[in-house]
Amino acid sequence: MTATGTPPTPPPLPMASDAPRTLGGMAVGAVGLGAMPLSVEGRPGEEQAVATIHAALDAGVRLIDTADCYQWYAGELGHNERLIARALAAYGSGSEEVLVATKGGRGRPGDGSWTVNGDPRRLRRAAEASAARLGVEAIGLYQLHKPDPAVPFAESVGALRDLADAGTIRAAGLSNVDAEQIRTAYGILGPRLVSVQNRFSPAHLSTRDTLDLCTELGLAFLPWSPLGGISRSAVDDPGTAGPAPETPFHALARARGVSPQQICLAWHLAQSPAVLPIPGARRPASARDSAGAAGLTLSPSEVAGLHV
Repeated sequence: MTATGTPPTPPPLPMASDAPRTLGGMAVGAVGLGAMPLSVEGRPGEEQAVATIHAALDAGVRLIDTADCYQWYAGELGHNERLIARALAAYGSGSEEVLVATKGGRGRPGDGSWTVNGDPRRLRRAAEASAARLGVEAIGLYQLHKPDPAVPFAESVGALRDLADAGTIRAAGLSNVDAEQIRTAYGILGPRLVSVQNRFSPAHLSTRDTLDLCTELGLAFLPWSPLGGISRSAVDDPGTAGPAPETPFHALARARGVSPQQICLAWHLAQSPAVLPIPGARRPASARDSAGAAGLTLSPSEVAGLHV
């Protein structure tokens, strides 16, 4: 207690970078946590899952990415969101500094398949349910998980605008979109559009145009499955994270005394100041290792020598 009888202000969480990146004006560090592996096939027990989230927070991670459909079995809608809410509540002081970004518009029936539904009415209901599961009055970042070919894209994006107008969400994002869709959404949402989450990695460069457009528009670019090419992701091969064959990432990692995963994430950070990778993790050690990439700077010649 202070002399006035009030509790002392807790120190802020450490930042995972001396030059944190921003998302919607909020400083979130340079590396986030993709929480999907903690709820889908091959997921760890809850104690380990919570420990993994806490390890990421201890290491300075301030962005956690989730979705309402991250689950393994049927009937588990919101499994990952509820897990994150419990982990943040258990962490206590400092957890309010963490931006939780969730998504709506997809589903998982429980047989390993994925569905898509971009109906505006469903998106509004889904966002309200996500806010309740996360225990927040307004979701910090709500993302359209994937465009629905059966619904006009502008109508789905319009639901994000309506959610922002209603105060259900503070900012909006897109996922699995092309450059034309980004421009369309930017015209509808304006400054409320703050991010794009597309698949991008050393082995998957076909979305480079969307990264460049995000840099141009001042949007954060969140590459999902960022370690593609140096290790398998939970999306590509659920339940495993086996190493890929020897690559220049592995050679440079040995030379720098770090993991290939850190080299890969540092490669991402070198692509553009808009990039904010969200690697997944199932173990505390993996979360800590990924966060460590925020302090790793590669030289231009090192970046040029990296390829799969």
